[in-house]
Amino acid sequence: MLNLIKSKVFLIILLTIVLLVTIALTANSNSKLNWIGNILSVPLSPVQKLFSAAGQKIDEAVSFFKDIEAIKTENEELRKRVSELERENRELEAFREKNEELRKALNLKDRFSDYTVIGSNVIAKDAGNWFDIFRIDVGTRDGIKADMPVVTNSRGLVGRILTADVTSSKVISIIDEDSQVAGWISKSGGHVIVRGDFTLKDEGLCRMDYIAGDIDVEVGDIIETSGLGGIYPKGIVIGEVKEIRMINSEFNRYAIIEPAVDFKGLEEVYVLK
Repeated sequence: MLNLIKSKVFLIILLTIVLLVTIALTANSNSKLNWIGNILSVPLSPVQKLFSAAGQKIDEAVSFFKDIEAIKTENEELRKRVSELERENRELEAFREKNEELRKALNLKDRFSDYTVIGSNVIAKDAGNWFDIFRIDVGTRDGIKADMPVVTNSRGLVGRILTADVTSSKVISIIDEDSQVAGWISKSGGHVIVRGDFTLKDEGLCRMDYIAGDIDVEVGDIIETSGLGGIYPKGIVIGEVKEIRMINSEFNRYAIIEPAVDFKGLEEVYVLK
């Protein structure tokens, strides 16, 4: 058995040596031994094709994995670029919003040219969902005093300064039950009183009373400050008539006012000094 194995190994080695010598001798196209290469090429042709096909498949597989790696790299770069563009877009949007706020603030100064307009940020509020009582970051060092009007940059009436200390002030808004504003129906004229109401405060609404019988008031009418009372200048928008309710008769009525200000999302307000 051992001799048989040795004999097979010897034959394989011998055959390999013969093939190598033949290949070397027939490498020259003018060699007289080319007929040997031609004879050997017939049985070896399938083997060559097999190795050639296998090599091609290996090249294709390597190329495929290289392409995948390139696509991954490209996708990662695209993700980074998209993230960068989104960040730039957010910054541009913030700039546009700030520019719009500044433009409105300039309009506010033009509208109330007799006042110094002082911008401020809301820094705290009382418990609850609504900004009926809240604190801003300007105080007596900024010249703020009690009863100064507080508005938004869109000329909506927020309320007035309740108290002021050195660095901050407390604001009472028009939806608070202790608030009262002298109003004016801008469409038809007529003096009214707009005040906060405990039962309406949780809806962010106000109540309009003292509507004279000869005053024409309808849903959708705009209510502004009348300028009476010595606190609020004339022409600040208080809100819009949402509903008219009768008490005893047509001449005994009051209205529900929806303020022009969103008292759930206040961030910046302006004090008219």
